[in-house]
Amino acid sequence: MSAANDARATASNAVGRDPDSREIGRVIVRDVVKEYQTPIGVKRVLDGISFEVGPGEKIAVLGRNGAGKSTLVRIIGGVETPSSGKVSCGLRMSWPVAFSGGFDNNMTGLDAIRFIAGLYGVPREEAVGVVDDFAEIGRYLQLPIGTYSSGMRARLAFGLTLAVDFECVLIDEVISVGDQRFRNKCHNELFVKRGDKAMILISHDPGIIRTYCQRALVLKNGRGRVFDDLDQALGIYSTL
Repeated sequence: MSAANDARATASNAVGRDPDSREIGRVIVRDVVKEYQTPIGVKRVLDGISFEVGPGEKIAVLGRNGAGKSTLVRIIGGVETPSSGKVSCGLRMSWPVAFSGGFDNNMTGLDAIRFIAGLYGVPREEAVGVVDDFAEIGRYLQLPIGTYSSGMRARLAFGLTLAVDFECVLIDEVISVGDQRFRNKCHNELFVKRGDKAMILISHDPGIIRTYCQRALVLKNGRGRVFDDLDQALGIYSTL
């Protein structure tokens, strides 16, 4: 996937995938199914997943490795398409935080920042300042992204997310690169400075889930159930 195609796909979510979804003011996931062809046949990773998120609401997504958590987040963020079902993005939706799979390795970090800023209507040099301050990779911003380590790519992608005023943030695990000071910086940017934003959050940290989320979606064998009781959701998750 090229950077241009990936960015255009996620940019389309800013105005919603359904013509009238901006009027809904909610993210609505309805009967989402995702299947993959494998050498031994069709594998159904997600099987009729449904839930909603409104402005400022935060929902955790729980499940064992391979339960489809990251696939669901990529579908909501527009990185993948569902086999069936629908996602209506009535909030300005981010791509998955730290997702760096769409970068063109020949682009410099500065090129990527200015490209994304142009798509989302953010002043380009303002976006450069935000990403430069957050990512802390200095002159590497002037080099091709193909020369970056995986951690540097994640920092760049995370910084780009911060440079756009999204109404709903997708988080596939809080960024874990860097030392404790940098991880604290990531936590502050997401959960303190953007505490009023809606979030769809994959995390294995019960403390983060209990502190910031109001509900949890538990995934097992492709199916999902939403719980308003976080202790019940975490209790079920611990037994999976």
